[in-house]
Amino acid sequence: ALSPAKPPRYQTFVLTYRGERYTPRLTWLQKATMTIRYLPIAFSICFFATAANGFAAPLPHEGAQPIAGDGRRDVLLRGVGATMGAILLATNPELAVAASGKSRTDDYAVQRSEREWAYVLSGQQYNILREGGTERPYSSILEGEDRPGTFVCAGCSAPLFEADQKFHSGTGWPSFALGLEGVEVEDVNPVQMSLAGAELRCRTCGGHLGDVFLDGKLFINTPAFKSGKRFCIDGAALIFKPADESGDVYGDTPPPAKSNSLPSFLEPPKINAR
Repeated sequence: ALSPAKPPRYQTFVLTYRGERYTPRLTWLQKATMTIRYLPIAFSICFFATAANGFAAPLPHEGAQPIAGDGRRDVLLRGVGATMGAILLATNPELAVAASGKSRTDDYAVQRSEREWAYVLSGQQYNILREGGTERPYSSILEGEDRPGTFVCAGCSAPLFEADQKFHSGTGWPSFALGLEGVEVEDVNPVQMSLAGAELRCRTCGGHLGDVFLDGKLFINTPAFKSGKRFCIDGAALIFKPADESGDVYGDTPPPAKSNSLPSFLEPPKINAR
């Protein structure tokens, strides 16, 4: 009988929609900051939309009666609503996922039942690939992996990233400047793509990989500066295959513990027991 362990959850906020869970990468403070930052842009768009509507509207003839719902106030309210809705969707990517509701199984070459996925994957792999979870930063050994090789999907072994596109972003997750053809980018509106990025999946099995952001220009002297993108990936969703074939490295393996030992000149003197 198949009795896999219950997959761990690393964040408290998880949106559930149609049996799938998606954990956003933005904290509530980041969302609030992004919303405040783009409020002037929202009001500017509303102002110009209202002005354009006013210039385009024909002049009323003498004795004409006002038409309900066709005044500048209604146009302004519609503009504010549409713009704020776009900002809300951009700063809350989990809402966009809930709106799309795309299955992680349908239309993918590799398909398994959720029971089978839970059996062949580790708890951490299942939480990320099949439930859209997010691992803790600096919890994967692949974040510090710098050898030549290829990163493949932990669910179906499809090639996803080349090692020469990997760079250290300081976020705690393995980051890449570009992905291979096996990486599927979620189709989102331009506002969300510009502000909050888009979800990444394996094109072969539909497993959740992470997110892509358009902030690559911030990472000078890295491959991301040239591409303008940052593929932020959960390490547990990957397996690294070194070019020297020295052995696969599974991303759900924690990094080696750092030594906390003090330098010899700071160590206290040893006391010999009598």
